[in-house]
Amino acid sequence: MEYVRTLETALGWLELGLPEDTLRELQSLNARDRMRREALEMKLSAEMQAQRWNAGADTGRLLCLREPQEPRFFINAAFCLHETGDTLAARNCLMTGPSELIEDPLFHYNIACYHAVLGEQSQAKTHLDRAISMDDSFRAMADKDRDLASLK
Repeated sequence: MEYVRTLETALGWLELGLPEDTLRELQSLNARDRMRREALEMKLSAEMQAQRWNAGADTGRLLCLREPQEPRFFINAAFCLHETGDTLAARNCLMTGPSELIEDPLFHYNIACYHAVLGEQSQAKTHLDRAISMDDSFRAMADKDRDLASLK
């Protein structure tokens, strides 16, 4: 019961936009409970909200190892890696995710960003076009995204 109460409190902090308080709350869990999927997911969300990219990359990769069929863990881990400046690792991480990612426009958008940053313009354009064809809201995002500036 203490685990659930702690997660609820941590979620409250996260929803209030207080990721550092979320992380402190999660740290109060015992070691075994900190490694449970729900706690790790919340930790990753808090780390991303706090822009703790290195920690987020570590948590994200751990979730990918433990839950290799969960596409969003690969998207989040790759994003954190990209934000640390390791775009090659981000691209590679995303490419090792489950096959369901191919149906996710965010996968195509993010991989387009990573290809563009790595100077792989043709692949970037292909994936960006695919993302936009799946969800036109990515067009406006792409216009403002520095990672995609080389495609303009």
